[in-house]
Amino acid sequence: MSLVTYKKKRAFTNSPEPEGNKKKGAQKELSFVIQRHKASRLHYDFRLEMEGVLKSWAVPKGPSMNPGDKRLAMMVEDHPYDYKDFTGIIPEGNYGAGIVEIWDMGTYSGVNPEHEKINEKRLLQSLKNGNLKFAMKGKKLKGEFALIKLKGKEDNSWLL
Repeated sequence: MSLVTYKKKRAFTNSPEPEGNKKKGAQKELSFVIQRHKASRLHYDFRLEMEGVLKSWAVPKGPSMNPGDKRLAMMVEDHPYDYKDFTGIIPEGNYGAGIVEIWDMGTYSGVNPEHEKINEKRLLQSLKNGNLKFAMKGKKLKGEFALIKLKGKEDNSWLL
């Protein structure tokens, strides 16, 4: 996947954010990270590794372990794989200025309706279809979750 949009929005000489030069190591499992981002408004950046990048959603209220909670998740540009380790302060005047902290991280796998693990190719097809189901193994988030694309709303509106 392309990081063109990510790179266009940032001035790397003025921000500590990674440019995206680091590639994934030998780890076989897919990674996720949730970053607490205190920018103009506090929100949580929900990132799932796919195709060597982090597919990303901004979740204003943050994820919940309560299955009854439906959280708005706005899909944003892909981020580089090495963003999963990023913490720090994005200086004023830069896109996303504010404090970024890791709230949770771990591994995840796609699952089908029968709750069986699926490969990354099928996971990507589920993303394209707007119905992504996955099992997370984090420090805080453990269990099955879904990202469902909202129909009739903005192109990037999802529910977590």
